[in-house]
Amino acid sequence: MTQSEQKTDAAGRRPLVAGNWKMNGDLKLASAMQSALQDADLTDLDVVVCPPFPFLASFDSDKFALGAQDLSHFESGAHTGEVAAGMLREVGCQYVIVGHSERRTDQQESNELVAEKVAAALGAELTPILCVGEPLPVREAGDELHYVSAQLDAVVTRVGAPQLSKMVIAYEPIWAIGTGNTATPEQAQDVHAHIRRHLSKANAEAAAGLRILYGGSVNADNAVQLFAQPDVDGGLIGGASLKKDDFLAICQAAK
Repeated sequence: MTQSEQKTDAAGRRPLVAGNWKMNGDLKLASAMQSALQDADLTDLDVVVCPPFPFLASFDSDKFALGAQDLSHFESGAHTGEVAAGMLREVGCQYVIVGHSERRTDQQESNELVAEKVAAALGAELTPILCVGEPLPVREAGDELHYVSAQLDAVVTRVGAPQLSKMVIAYEPIWAIGTGNTATPEQAQDVHAHIRRHLSKANAEAAAGLRILYGGSVNADNAVQLFAQPDVDGGLIGGASLKKDDFLAICQAAK
């Protein structure tokens, strides 16, 4: 039985947990995580592992999917250090994280560049995990919904509303990433519900089935409450995805 054939929730959205290793890990961790996930009960949800580029080829399983942490918006060419969508597909990736806040901040990726990367992912039949989220000053000013909407609109304008059905959204409040501060379940639900409402203006059917993940200091202790929210369909997990027992506990919480 494939992942797509297994059970979905009452809203028709199957839970998804993606582990973003960022620039961490080694081959020993890759081997340990492969074994742990292979032995785990991963029925009733989708699991994605997103290690650094050098370790992608270390994973091979029909129980979970492989994802990359970024991609180039170019298809090929003289772009030293870049990795094309087709290359990721060839080594077995099914997903790719696009527009993570650390790239938006550290590499100054604009909404427009992120939209081009989403287009490149879709063109290679990869599922983009599109990250959106606000920094602390925007949250304190009460402008987070407008900020997130602008990030979403750039992508919809570039790829078109029908493509929403081929994507995953990850809401990651920047002020909660790696800080130990986590949005309350209610705060997460408010933004997730807004994302679904906002995208329903462009494509109501796709928005209803769209999986929206929460990312921001998710751990084994707070995952159950976060994932219990009606519009939180799983998580994009950072630090806890490097600890196999914690990651497996988070996966179980998503069921």
